[in-house]
Amino acid sequence: MRTDTSNIVIRNRRASHDYEFLEKLIAGIKLTGTEIKSIRAGKATLTDSFCAFRDGELFVTGMHISEYYWGNINNHDPLGERKLLLTKKELRKWERKVSETGLTIIVTKIFINQRGLAKAEIALAKGKRQYDKRENLKKKDHDREMDHHLKARNRQ
Repeated sequence: MRTDTSNIVIRNRRASHDYEFLEKLIAGIKLTGTEIKSIRAGKATLTDSFCAFRDGELFVTGMHISEYYWGNINNHDPLGERKLLLTKKELRKWERKVSETGLTIIVTKIFINQRGLAKAEIALAKGKRQYDKRENLKKKDHDREMDHHLKARNRQ
């Protein structure tokens, strides 16, 4: 009876603009029943979310999962912390990098895999400075303009 939900992808579009990604991992998310139902309905936002270590475990903070419409008094907290499921080796490696170098961990997207489980793509990221953002925008504009000129030349 399970419907195909593998096309559900919730992205953090702002992340690539504000951060430079160094490494990426796929992690499981510990969710309640109403949370997974809301994600399957596409009712989640990653805009201000980030990850933090607490007692050797990684938690996502600021991820907004809307309350499930059909949920009753047992509905979840929309902005509650959610635990990310990674191996101890990966957790230790990333915790060391975050504490030593001042990097941050952000959630870039949430998706439902083939087995129907919610997964999060997390990235070890370094914040971009204002001039880096301007340089990226200039490069994108230049590439878009060159592509437009090449297409116009090919049409003639």
